[in-house]
Amino acid sequence: MTPAAVLLALGLLAAGPVEPAAVQTLGPTAPALVRRLVTLAPSLTDTVLALGAGDVLVGVSRFDEQPEVRTLPRVGGFVDPSVEAVTALKPDLVLVQLGPGNQAPVMALAGLGIPILALRLSSIDDVLAGLRAVGVALGRKEKAEALAHSLEETRTRVRARAAGLPAVRVLFVYGFQPLVVAGPGSFADELLRDAGGTNVAADATRPYPVWSVERALGSTPDVVLDATRGMGGRETLRGLPGLRAARWVTLPSPALLHPGPALDQGLEELFRALHPALPEGGR
Repeated sequence: MTPAAVLLALGLLAAGPVEPAAVQTLGPTAPALVRRLVTLAPSLTDTVLALGAGDVLVGVSRFDEQPEVRTLPRVGGFVDPSVEAVTALKPDLVLVQLGPGNQAPVMALAGLGIPILALRLSSIDDVLAGLRAVGVALGRKEKAEALAHSLEETRTRVRARAAGLPAVRVLFVYGFQPLVVAGPGSFADELLRDAGGTNVAADATRPYPVWSVERALGSTPDVVLDATRGMGGRETLRGLPGLRAARWVTLPSPALLHPGPALDQGLEELFRALHPALPEGGR
């Protein structure tokens, strides 16, 4: 995933005062049997693949890197999907992570008679609702329930492992220029707490706020989690007083960038990042 995609995947570059509903259907009703499907975010492609429905995919976003969709047509990005490219594929359904930045093209597609399933994917509850909605739309309700249950079980297991461990103060960074961090209301904040972390941005007013450098320096984290996937600016911030003493950790995979079935793996990685001295699977 490119650095720009890290921010776009989370809707960080498009702010709006009102969040959409967790699940919305736009345009006409999708057919009971979806044979041609387009996804507009890697997390949605992850969900389709995890449901075993990759054979109905006919187009994906330009940010998709999964090997299973490498040869599929690209139809644009999160905030700039190409209406022409999507319509040319004649989809029965389009899955979209809806945000203020892509409302115009998404509504244009709905207006052209293309069924849209729009998902918010901000919190864990959103992710679970979206997973179940996609499962229903693709005729894979039982598989979707199993995936949702797996994520819930992982959260329960990780919480039990973290119980009684010393709390770790964490600055969770999604971008350095500007400095974008995980705040309350984000799935990252929820998973941090599951893993025994204390989010130093817990008093922020948005799920993914842009912080000043001064505020970061005053947050005194024990750990800085770098989820930027190679964005610039890390070394400048790392050398400043207040952050120099923190342990800096680069997450090993993009799992915590994809609000979908990948969060199961992401939470396990997060726990190991916060508690590296523990034996694998132990307390």
